[in-house]
Amino acid sequence: QVQLVESGGGLVQAGGSLRLSCTASTSSNMGWFRQAPGKEREFVTAITRSGITTYYADSVKGRFTISRDNARNTIYLQMNNLKPEDTAVYYCAAARGATWQPRLSGGYDYWGQGTQVTVSS
Repeated sequence: QVQLVESGGGLVQAGGSLRLSCTASTSSNMGWFRQAPGKEREFVTAITRSGITTYYADSVKGRFTISRDNARNTIYLQMNNLKPEDTAVYYCAAARGATWQPRLSGGYDYWGQGTQVTVSS
């Protein structure tokens, strides 16, 4: 069982920045998803266990950066130039197996509790 603890959400004005953190009880391939009210959960970004390869949704490419500190089993999501449409609950997720598909929520086995990000216009 992998436990994930998220932090860093909050309220920010459009154009501002936030950094989310997610600490896991063990190292694995990991990702961030988000879910806005009335919408399905959507992929945001993911990173391999090594940290060498990253994946981004088109909607956040160039604004968001995922990184990790394996010494701390922690991943980070740096969000810059935030827009009102980025408002959502953000979830980190960890994948246990070799069949990981980074952009699909079904490819993850463990989920954090979620942290709210609200961007005001």
